Amino acid sequence: MSNQRRSFLGKLAVASAIPLVPSFLKPEANLDWISTYKNSSASTLALASGYDKSLVTDETFWYRIKNMYSSSPGVLNLNNGGVSPQPIIVQEAFERYNKLCNEAPSYYMWRILDQGREPLRQRLAELAGTSAEELAVVRNASEALETVIFGLRLNRGDKVVVSKLDYPNMMNAWKQREHRDGVVLKWVELDLPGMSNDKIVDAYAAQITPDVKVVHITHLINWNGHIVPSKQIADLAHKAGAQTIVDGAHSFAHIQYTIPDLGADYFGTSLHKWLCAPFGSGLLYVKKEHISMLYPHLASPDPESTDIRKFESLGTRSFAIEQAIGQAIDFHYSIGGQLKQERLQYLKKYWTDAVKDHPKIHINTDPHPDRSCALCIVNMDGYKPSELGEALQNKFKIHTTAIEYENVQGVRVTPHVYTVTADLDRLITALKSLADA
Repeated sequence: MSNQRRSFLGKLAVASAIPLVPSFLKPEANLDWISTYKNSSASTLALASGYDKSLVTDETFWYRIKNMYSSSPGVLNLNNGGVSPQPIIVQEAFERYNKLCNEAPSYYMWRILDQGREPLRQRLAELAGTSAEELAVVRNASEALETVIFGLRLNRGDKVVVSKLDYPNMMNAWKQREHRDGVVLKWVELDLPGMSNDKIVDAYAAQITPDVKVVHITHLINWNGHIVPSKQIADLAHKAGAQTIVDGAHSFAHIQYTIPDLGADYFGTSLHKWLCAPFGSGLLYVKKEHISMLYPHLASPDPESTDIRKFESLGTRSFAIEQAIGQAIDFHYSIGGQLKQERLQYLKKYWTDAVKDHPKIHINTDPHPDRSCALCIVNMDGYKPSELGEALQNKFKIHTTAIEYENVQGVRVTPHVYTVTADLDRLITALKSLADA
């Protein structure tokens, strides 16, 4: 995105322009070194394109990024797909905002920090490639997507296309609408990683009949890391007169796109995953023309308002969490989305290439960079997924997550920007040791 090419200092100036906020609340950490490092090591051609590709494999650079996190020295965290840690600059911002709120809660929360939501909404819109009037700040992807699922005006017999590889909270929400309102769910069967993009689109196309009202699409599947061709599926849905909900919980700030690129009428994500914002922060997108017809999940004064803010009627919430999202955006921009994506794909390739030829180790995620990024599934002969996950944890202090669901079996390994190749060497050694035992 062109926005990511702006200087970090320019972004920081915008982030600091919250009315009436005392100067002591501004970030203390200095991220200038990142831009300086990137510029000093880049060729003229690389600078013209935004960054130097050699940084993808520059471990000195990434060790410095690692030191901007407070990651545990005792446990190697390779389960960043569940929830990501926050860089220290975000942790400190949250703590400062929270301490300020506790000095006089109703004053600092609603008269001071609440004034920062509109600048934050604008910055999120720049990152997402949308209008600020289409974005609501919520608490997580589940809240965002369930606002849509329960707020859509569907009638008994209306058909909804879903997949068995969608996120459990979303499947349960749709099952509740099925039970409560009589909507009919049409299930897409996906056998991944063995399906091409064309076959995935065909599987959805088979279910998108003229009587379908909604197609629910998980952009990056949490179970195995597969990137689904959302735009192609959305185009089919729109041609049939259906609306689209896109679950971007695992793709936003992980891989490069804007929300309109996905063909989404509605979109939800958690900002505490790949953006590394405070725990309990999320984003809801509703295309402008749909806002008036979507009921808010929690009551607002005018449920048919055209104002996106009707979806933020949460009552008392953590203003410290909301405002520290700004520092997470700063940190994301300081690295750059394209460099971040290519680094994560490099890390996946680094460890999978080292173990994939072992006869007992099997990689069950499509390795192509268009079809996966950081999330990857591995399994091993002689181990159930839960047994392999426990062995990695107990014997090597490597934290992953075991997946035993439908046709996805294995341990999900998910590095992040603070992961260095030495960390993955530890994983490689552990996997080979267990396989050879």
